[in-house]
Amino acid sequence: TTGLILALDDWVLEQACRQALAWRDAGFAVRVAVNLSAQQFHRRDLVRQVQEHLAAGGLPAQALELEITESVAMADPMAAHAVCAALAAQGVRWALDDFGTGHSSLAQLKRLPVHRLKIAREFVAQLPHDGTDRALVRGVVALARRLGLETVAEGVETPAQWACLQ
Repeated sequence: TTGLILALDDWVLEQACRQALAWRDAGFAVRVAVNLSAQQFHRRDLVRQVQEHLAAGGLPAQALELEITESVAMADPMAAHAVCAALAAQGVRWALDDFGTGHSSLAQLKRLPVHRLKIAREFVAQLPHDGTDRALVRGVVALARRLGLETVAEGVETPAQWACLQ
């Protein structure tokens, strides 16, 4: 591999923080979400890197949400918890992307300091017609609510899908 993904990841994180700060300066207190690649998430200096980008412009940590896929988080649950907890303690929010597609453990979901579950597109695509997908989505939403987590459904493209998710 060329290693270019790490440079690109760093640039994306920097630009997202700069844009969030610009929006805040314009009066829009929004949170930006940044997908982390597996390589970036497993960097030893990720916590420092995020802290530096936040500090560079004075962006509050609460204005940043980092997303990792379920499979990345479950590849090394102990390390994932350590990184997520270190940044969450500073106010950075976490989203678990593509939830339901990996080999997750509910015990690990309990331990990770995530704030949002993102329901994978593959469960949304056949809504409302596929009863199995409907049941799975309802189950994930119910689980998230009980755990105090927000949910996002990826790939909503039709009014029927939207109505089913509501």
